[in-house]
Amino acid sequence: MNQPSNDTFLRALLRQPTDYTPVWLMRQAGRYLPEYCETRRRAGSFLQLCKSPALACEVTLQPLARYRLDAAILFSDILTVPDAMGLGLYFSEGEGPRFERPLREEWAIRDLEVPDPDGPLRYVMDAVAEIRRALADAVPLIGFAGSPFTLACYMVEGESGSEFRHIKTMIYERPDLVHRILSVNAEAVTRYLNAQIESGAQAVMLFDSWGGCLSDAAYREFSLAYIQRIMAGLIREKDGQRIPSIVFTKGGGLWLEDIAACGCDALGLDWTMDIGAARRRVGDRVALQGNLDPSVLLASPEAIVRETKAVLDSYGPSDTGHVFNLGHGISRLTPAEHVTVLVDTVHDYSRHLRGK
Repeated sequence: MNQPSNDTFLRALLRQPTDYTPVWLMRQAGRYLPEYCETRRRAGSFLQLCKSPALACEVTLQPLARYRLDAAILFSDILTVPDAMGLGLYFSEGEGPRFERPLREEWAIRDLEVPDPDGPLRYVMDAVAEIRRALADAVPLIGFAGSPFTLACYMVEGESGSEFRHIKTMIYERPDLVHRILSVNAEAVTRYLNAQIESGAQAVMLFDSWGGCLSDAAYREFSLAYIQRIMAGLIREKDGQRIPSIVFTKGGGLWLEDIAACGCDALGLDWTMDIGAARRRVGDRVALQGNLDPSVLLASPEAIVRETKAVLDSYGPSDTGHVFNLGHGISRLTPAEHVTVLVDTVHDYSRHLRGK
């Protein structure tokens, strides 16, 4: 496999000089795009869309046809891994993901097994390979997974939620059971990401969406420790090219220095953290990715330009180490034309700051 003709994103992650700041968006293939909604309608359901390599490829490429984005990200879902463990993933309309068999009993937790990426997750690897072929080395492809703790939240709660009552109770009453789940998840995610790399992913991202709900001590023990385990087990080079890694903990501002030391190449920031302050805290240890508030894209084009420039100004005058992104996934209510304003502003203004 060749290096992409536009490798700006990869060079930024590795803190190499770039002519401009690269940009991609979390959930860039999604419901804000009418073409995505049409493909999802044809698929019949979200899960069927994820499990069809051809359709997953189609929606992965849709935002690249509209916008000058610097990377593609595999269209999939973080819950494919626990689904492959037999927990019975399904999606209720308007209610998000649910599991038929959440992990509440000790025997079920003890029986949990690491799924084979070439078995029940083969469709993901087929999608990665198909997307790489379709991209024809135009831009890099990002693979991803959920963090062990974030997956555990869904696996124990059985659904998305804000209180995390079941798993937090288990942390304090039966930490041994939580560590059992996390150990299996860490091994599963490591194998899963490495299989994506072997199939063609050129960078990987770990989404720790719920790590920020934990106390300081609990985050270090039940989330960060397992993220470090994954980072230590990742393939770092494929076909002579470095495979950079990104770690994103939503609500993780308290632990920036610790996350930066976990073995990742880049640190994803949510919108609550000033990116300039984050840069001063972590120095040159890692690249930074982020971190515009997704709600800015619901405002006027003038506001989008202003707030985008503010993020770039806050990062400061440098031609290394910044990948522009949102501080979380793009809202389904975002007008598609507003993304054009964002992407063009990032490219044009960052060139201006570099004197290009």
